[in-house]
Amino acid sequence: MKTASAATPTGSPNFYGLSRSALVGRLAVIGEPDYRADQIFSWVYGRRRRDAAGMTNLPARLRESFGSLGELELPAVHSVHGTRDGMTHKFVLRLPDGALVESVSMRTEKRLTFCLSSQVGCALGCTFCATGLMGLKRNLNAAEIVAQVIAMGDHHGWQDDRFNLVFMGMGEPLANYRPVMEAIRILHDPFGLNLGARRITVSTSGVIPQIRRLAEEGLPLGLAISLHATTDELRDRLVPVNKRWPLADLIAAARDYGEKSGRRVTLEYTLLAGVNDRDEDAVRLGAIARDLPSKVNLIAYNPVPGLAWERPSPEAVDAFARRLWPIAPAVTVRHTQGGEIWAACGQLGGLTPAA
Repeated sequence: MKTASAATPTGSPNFYGLSRSALVGRLAVIGEPDYRADQIFSWVYGRRRRDAAGMTNLPARLRESFGSLGELELPAVHSVHGTRDGMTHKFVLRLPDGALVESVSMRTEKRLTFCLSSQVGCALGCTFCATGLMGLKRNLNAAEIVAQVIAMGDHHGWQDDRFNLVFMGMGEPLANYRPVMEAIRILHDPFGLNLGARRITVSTSGVIPQIRRLAEEGLPLGLAISLHATTDELRDRLVPVNKRWPLADLIAAARDYGEKSGRRVTLEYTLLAGVNDRDEDAVRLGAIARDLPSKVNLIAYNPVPGLAWERPSPEAVDAFARRLWPIAPAVTVRHTQGGEIWAACGQLGGLTPAA
């Protein structure tokens, strides 16, 4: 599927999809020096300007014709849903074509994390995920990915300048590779948000060619593998992309990524009651984890209407974690955030919180 263009109805590109080097090229066309790109990036990303009129170190002629460089308009915020404790918010943005995309901000005592979407819907059809029920509507462009960060940052008043980004929202990030990487480089740019690569994690269900491509990017990005099963037979059912790229190949690609990036790969493992939470599953998961530079992140299944899977009891989750701790390099149990607003892992996809 081709990626949608970042162009706005006026024909100018959306500014938030422009890298600084692309902006330099557009400035050169109108006879402006390269350093103007540094100034403009600093105004837009550093000082949060959403119009050119106040960019006082730019010449008047450039401020007046700024729209020819790129439109600063952001997608409309369709709705924002917050949990009762105020720690999690789900943002629904309406894109120019009317499509809705969801992203989530999650606050803990230590950090603020923004969970980003890379597609409207998803084609991979993981059987326990609400987004998979949508199918793939379209890819997001880089501007639409960056806009999610801007919308969430604006909402929170940019009180946290060292937040984390995780591409764990709607869609398979590595199936929309180029726009995802364009967005990451814009956000990583020292004149942009200057977000460290080690604060950015890309999740994948196992698109092996793009895992290997990501390893050659020269950025120490975090990589999270949506594993969820320890045998090909079960993973074929839960994560159908496994039929194309089975576990042995996925583990090899993850190992190579960890070695090249210098980062431990995160193995995401959603626990489904009576399906993948047995003692033998823990033993196999521990063996996989030991074979990699890795850490395991256990996630109790978050219910999705219309799906028959069940969330394991807290006691079952604890028992699985205790079985895994002595035999895996590192294990964490994810605390569910956002379930009451349909914003927890696997719940994005048009589910509406009760009024």
